[in-house]
Amino acid sequence: MLGGAFGVALLRNGLGAGLMLCVFLLLDRPRFSMKKTVCAYVFFGIFAVVLYSVWYLADVGHFIRYSGPLTVPFLGGFCALLSGEGIYLALYKIALGFYLMAICVFCGVDVARWWFGGNLWVDIAVRICMITVIIIFFVKKFRGRFLENVDLLREEMDLLGAVILVGSIGLAAILAYWPPIHVFSVLNMIRILIIMFMAGMIQYVIFHLYFHRGKEHTYKAQKQLLEMNEKLLQRQLELAKESEEEAARVRHDVRHHCLLIADYAESGETENLLNYIRQYVRDVEGTRKKRICGNKAVNSILSVYARRAGDEKIKVTLDAAVPEGLSVRDIDLVAILANLFENAIHGCIHSGETEREICLCIMRKGHKLVIRCKNTCAPDVRFSRGMPLSGDGIGVGASSILKTAACYDGETDFKVENGFFIARILLNLPD
Repeated sequence: MLGGAFGVALLRNGLGAGLMLCVFLLLDRPRFSMKKTVCAYVFFGIFAVVLYSVWYLADVGHFIRYSGPLTVPFLGGFCALLSGEGIYLALYKIALGFYLMAICVFCGVDVARWWFGGNLWVDIAVRICMITVIIIFFVKKFRGRFLENVDLLREEMDLLGAVILVGSIGLAAILAYWPPIHVFSVLNMIRILIIMFMAGMIQYVIFHLYFHRGKEHTYKAQKQLLEMNEKLLQRQLELAKESEEEAARVRHDVRHHCLLIADYAESGETENLLNYIRQYVRDVEGTRKKRICGNKAVNSILSVYARRAGDEKIKVTLDAAVPEGLSVRDIDLVAILANLFENAIHGCIHSGETEREICLCIMRKGHKLVIRCKNTCAPDVRFSRGMPLSGDGIGVGASSILKTAACYDGETDFKVENGFFIARILLNLPD
């Protein structure tokens, strides 16, 4: 730090706090409306700047030593409270904001001392220029890509990544703010630059690691959906073949029926003829296939999987009130129901129970579509962050359901109760 009066401290602290808050807000999807969030950021930023500036006047030594590291929990805690993202992703964003602030402080102070004899206004000018470039870069280049993939990062970020990030920014804080290490010399400047660069690379690598892990899981979900569609098409072909065979059998039987009816008509046995026709009508009505619901896509997928469950000796109960023309894409409904039914069948098979059942209920309530699936399951089903785990992590089927529901601002809930696995999905129907 190059010293200065209260106004200078106020300006410096305002630049640092403004950068951190701007970076976080640009990369965030707030819990509240943007107008309320911006107002809260402004008032809290002013409060933090005044508080830090008073601390600077009261005790410069301790302020220089501890203000940087304490900024992370102070500003970070506030930002995390207003954020609509998970805690690990919030840590990543506050770590990035603090790292950029530390870079600005380091460059401003050392440029002023190296070429301008420690002029504090040069320090402030360098910080303003760097902050302006950073904000423009975030708005023009980085923000759009980050928000496009924020769901991938939110799902993949974990404790290990958070610990590494906090450790890296802790190192940056010590280098930028701890006076004994910040002795002004060429050797120290080069060493600090190298370590700051490595801390930045750690954050960059972590970002790309979790980004590509999320992409990999997305590709797995898409691959599973394609495989499921292939199985569905195979089932449909089997049903079409059976229907064709059934039609051939009916045509063959109709010839015999016609001969018998003609014989009754020629011999004048009117009563026998009428009785035969009535019996034939009852037989036809009894063999007519029951339609599950009015939506053709849903009816088709439920018929296929109910038949498959029946092959596995699983009792199936269906209550589907899904009309045609629903404002949910058929492909999304099929993705959810196919994954639900597929997981339910697997759960029943691996439950070890002799009596196994699947109950699926679909109903519309106002502008919401409610889907509830209940199936027999093993007692040792494990969960992570509310999601059921498969052998190698969160099941791809459950992840696909979550992503599809998110497209309709929906909600998902999975739990085990009294030996049954219960999945509940709520979709908000678009107007």
